[in-house]
Amino acid sequence: MKKLTSVFLSGILLLIVGACAARTSTQAPTTTEASPEAPEPDEAQQNQEDATSELRRRQLNSDIRAREERNQIAGDTTERAEGDLESEVRSKLEANLPASSLLVEAEEDGSVVVTGTVPTQEQLARIEPLAKEIKGVQNVAVKATVAPAKPEAE
Repeated sequence: MKKLTSVFLSGILLLIVGACAARTSTQAPTTTEASPEAPEPDEAQQNQEDATSELRRRQLNSDIRAREERNQIAGDTTERAEGDLESEVRSKLEANLPASSLLVEAEEDGSVVVTGTVPTQEQLARIEPLAKEIKGVQNVAVKATVAPAKPEAE
């Protein structure tokens, strides 16, 4: 009886594995080429507009509020993980400083270092106040520079 049960279970297992292998192989890509081509300029412009749209700005701010609420429920609202600080500051800057290219690094003590470029001096001046709006950010070191946006090719 035990041999019959093990044979039966082995048969079912082989059937499942065979079905999965057959299904996977028909869906697998047929080429080994690298990633698809870069988007066309019009598509890239549309993607940039989407990233700086009011809807995207509201989504980023909503994500920040959700993280803050989650941390409030979990305990101390000012003590945050480095990854959370980096992500929230990055989201805040992305939502409020269009056309910027910034990198955010957080440290254990709540210090944040922002590097990269912004298109105007006004945006550069807004980095520190925006970053300090995030709970848990103690100090902000701005090492970003002003680099005007490149003119679009016609």
